[in-house]
Amino acid sequence: MPDDVPVEPVRPVKSDDQVPYPAFWDLYTAVIAVAVVVVIAVGESPWPAKLGAAGAIAAMAVLHAVFGRRLVRADRPSGRLLAAQLVLFATAVTLVPESNWLLFGLIPLIFQLAGLRTAMVGVVLANTALPVSDLILRPEAFGPDLVIATISAAAGIWLGFWIIRVIEQSQERHRLNQELEASRAEVARLSREAGVTAERSRLAAEIHDTLAQGFTSIITLLQAADPELKDEKIALAVRTARENLAESRSLVAALSPSPLASGSLPSAVRRQVDRFAEESGVRAGLRVTGDERELPTAAEVVLLRAAQEALTNVRRHASAREAAVLLAYGPGSVRLVVRDDGCGFEPGAADGYGLSGMRARAKQVSGAVTVRSDPDTGTTVEVEVPA
Repeated sequence: MPDDVPVEPVRPVKSDDQVPYPAFWDLYTAVIAVAVVVVIAVGESPWPAKLGAAGAIAAMAVLHAVFGRRLVRADRPSGRLLAAQLVLFATAVTLVPESNWLLFGLIPLIFQLAGLRTAMVGVVLANTALPVSDLILRPEAFGPDLVIATISAAAGIWLGFWIIRVIEQSQERHRLNQELEASRAEVARLSREAGVTAERSRLAAEIHDTLAQGFTSIITLLQAADPELKDEKIALAVRTARENLAESRSLVAALSPSPLASGSLPSAVRRQVDRFAEESGVRAGLRVTGDERELPTAAEVVLLRAAQEALTNVRRHASAREAAVLLAYGPGSVRLVVRDDGCGFEPGAADGYGLSGMRARAKQVSGAVTVRSDPDTGTTVEVEVPA
């Protein structure tokens, strides 16, 4: 997984939050409402009271279907809707006491329509509806109903706290799982990078110990045989061996980003420019513009390797008299431009391993490589990477 592994933020549940809307709530509410209507129908209350209580419950269902579901799903508390539901419930309980069974469906709805503190008040008001109506209409039932109301209110409030706590734990587990997945992805990425670095270092050591040492030995033996290099074939062999030695050293440098370990990117590029001028005899200079700043290591390696590869191509193919390197720090990107006044080439027809590798490295950091060349103006290689 990439570095920027997105972890979804989990909003913690607070004391004034609503309980999220469960998928099964509509079916549960419908079953409770139908059961209460059946209890009302078989009760001993007069039919006008039964019809009034059933009408109040039906109005509660309509309010919930039209407004409640939408508000709860949008996590928008509604004190007015909660008050309307409580008034309708109190009406039903006053007309038919058996309507009090609707509390099984009303209490969860209260916690979904309001925050925890408001819901606690709503639970108490809902449970006091029956005892208050008893005081007015049925004084003999006040005591038992008050005890039941007290137990019901305490149980309802405890249920609300318990639901909030379960939600908090679920969200915490969700957050921890996301962090664990992100950590695993980061460990995997670092392991891959460590493996790639180790393999590149191994290849660099192998090239240094075999090809580079071999070319050095060839040059030494040939110069010992003909110190003045008067023989044209020996001189050509020495020149070829030196070019291949320089190429093998470039490969070692490309595989091992050691120049960056001892300084900044501009200083590392400057050392490459100075070495190029010393080895090739071509005049070369570096210009740095913009506000110098530290870049991700991968981006710095891409720019450094691009400078090395471009200068190597100038030395080997351009027959240039002068080369210039520009390192430009912009607000959103950094550009490396290597320009020479050599013989030029056809960019599409002469893309060898060097330019292909340069483009591949730039692509790894979302960068881009542009090559412009013609016999009159020479060659310009531009590499741009995001900062």
